[in-house]
Amino acid sequence: MPTPATVRVLTGIKPSGTPHLGNYVGAIRPTVRASREPGIESFLFLADYHALISTHDPVRVQRSTLDIAATWIACGLDPERVTFYRQSDIPEIPELTWLLSCVCGKGLLNRAHAYKAAVDKNLADGRDPDDGVTMGLFMYPVLMAADILMFNAHRVPVGRDQIQHVEMARDLAASFNHRYGEHFTLPEAIIDEQVATLPGLDGRKMSKSYDNVIPLFAPREQLRRLIMGIVTDSRAPGEPKPTEGNAVFQLYQAFASADETAQFARDLAAGIAWSEAKQRLFERIDREIAPLRATYDDLMADPARVEAMLQAGAAKARAVATPLAQRLRRAVGLRSLADLAAAPTPEPAAKAARPVFKQYREADGRFYFKLTDAKGHLLLQSTGFESPRQAGQAVARLKAEGWAACPDLHAQVTVHADAEHVEAALALLRDA
Repeated sequence: MPTPATVRVLTGIKPSGTPHLGNYVGAIRPTVRASREPGIESFLFLADYHALISTHDPVRVQRSTLDIAATWIACGLDPERVTFYRQSDIPEIPELTWLLSCVCGKGLLNRAHAYKAAVDKNLADGRDPDDGVTMGLFMYPVLMAADILMFNAHRVPVGRDQIQHVEMARDLAASFNHRYGEHFTLPEAIIDEQVATLPGLDGRKMSKSYDNVIPLFAPREQLRRLIMGIVTDSRAPGEPKPTEGNAVFQLYQAFASADETAQFARDLAAGIAWSEAKQRLFERIDREIAPLRATYDDLMADPARVEAMLQAGAAKARAVATPLAQRLRRAVGLRSLADLAAAPTPEPAAKAARPVFKQYREADGRFYFKLTDAKGHLLLQSTGFESPRQAGQAVARLKAEGWAACPDLHAQVTVHADAEHVEAALALLRDA
């Protein structure tokens, strides 16, 4: 597991499509900057197994992998500083997917948003509920859990639509740990509420689904033509132009310094012509993107160089994954038979039952925990917490300090047994 002095952050990037300026500003640039922060151990991977769920063209998968890898490296990701690898180069990940599937209830996957959406659409269209649903789609959350747990990531930056998958990874980690011992860190989903979104050519959010994107590494002249084609209003030269709802201004602001942005706002208010404003926007974006584009073009022309970087990253990743996979194999009983010859066969014994903490999320969106004793009797039941981290911290304190030593938690936890019984259960967990 990572040392306490570092925070391990894991990010997956699905190799599909061509990155655009919105991807760069909203995800690539901030992630690259975060990877340089002290105390952060970054794992970034190309999720090519995930790509196979929706992309069945082998050439496209291969080409997209090169494209996305070259993009991130060109944008400043340092393979020497971070662990940057291709998912399919880590054979321990699909092995862990199987181990986790063996502790994963089908009901958990039935609740996955993507699967439920596919079923709902089929029912609405009068088809069989599982029509067109592959096991890849159904098992997606387990593979994502393996991606995260293979490296015992502390934090996983995700969009709101992926929070459920990180919660499922926590559930699977807790289930595995309960059955086989403490092997996995319970990850935390990190949501950046300040993620920048850029307007596209038509003023709506830049998105491939709207066909309004500006490709990140469009050639210089194509970039200029696209920017000059951004939809604006009919205000003539000399007429003041607003910054609110102004796509040209919003794009400029995403690339310029505070002083440059303030001057641009003054010039718009003074009536700068749209053509001049767009030209200045083009020059400001190209100033930042041009050197990255040159590196990207070099990398795209030399796939072997990119492959070498990914192989080096895979070696770093496997230095972490292989020892953990070996411990997990032994934990579940996939062991050498020679071990049996070296030691007498123990008498079968009933596994000693222990008290158990269970953390979960209710329909109200809040996070809860409960403590049951070895016979399943309820001892403690919490009220709702705002985040899984807060609930987990409360559980950790109760385990470490006991019930009487945590009076500040008493208002948030209902006791369903006498205090002596509760303290005894907590002591058993502490000793274990």
